Amino acid sequence: MVKIKKAIFFDRDGTIIKSNISKDKKPIAIKTLKECKIFPSVSKILNELKKEYLIFLITNQPDVFRKKNTKKNVLKINNFLLKKLPIKKIYTCYCENKKCRFRKPNNGMLIKASKKYKINLSKSFVVGDRWKDINAGKLSKCTTIFINKKYNEKIRIKPDYYIKSFYQLKKIFKV
Repeated sequence: MVKIKKAIFFDRDGTIIKSNISKDKKPIAIKTLKECKIFPSVSKILNELKKEYLIFLITNQPDVFRKKNTKKNVLKINNFLLKKLPIKKIYTCYCENKKCRFRKPNNGMLIKASKKYKINLSKSFVVGDRWKDINAGKLSKCTTIFINKKYNEKIRIKPDYYIKSFYQLKKIFKV
């Protein structure tokens, strides 16, 4: 009998690692490993959560398609995070096409992970700092947690939880 698992899907930029913020308060993905700064408490909290959940990152990286960054740079950052944090896998969409099923706010990355790892999405979570993360989670019937970074961006879909920092996940998951 196959055991159905539960997972937590985290957005990468702005959630696990610091994003750059534009003058008009919009998040901008980092470009190089040198810029990669993991938020405080992320490692400790993920190590607690991995006892009950598979941990994944789901990230849109359209700057590769737009020629503003390279796939090599994105992979360096992802590989660094895989070494430093207890992450099962990182799913990355390099596409700019908003209709791409893998690009958030669509939920293709979650569906792909759920099939490969036998994940029960209705017992899983999506954690992110933008409405696109929350939308992908809602489409997948996951519980959603929005980390409010006060970007100049409307929240288009209501999350299950609002928090102000990664550290506040400790209260939700009681770790």
